[in-house]
Amino acid sequence: MPLVVNVHEAKTHFSRFLEQAHAGQEIILAKAGKPYARLVPLLPNSGLRQAGRLAGRVEQGFFDPLTEAEIQLWESP
Repeated sequence: MPLVVNVHEAKTHFSRFLEQAHAGQEIILAKAGKPYARLVPLLPNSGLRQAGRLAGRVEQGFFDPLTEAEIQLWESP
């Protein structure tokens, strides 16, 4: 269950709430009792984006300039 805190309390105890969020606690920041934002931990880097991981999977023709007909297809509505 998320913890709801008002902005004043969040400013006063920001470091504590930051540590709680890092530990996995979801914290809802509210202004006058109305939810405004959510403080949650960042997801670990998945490592999926990696330069060169498609080496050998993309044909050389992929990098050739588009023909005039292909350009027209992209530019037409």
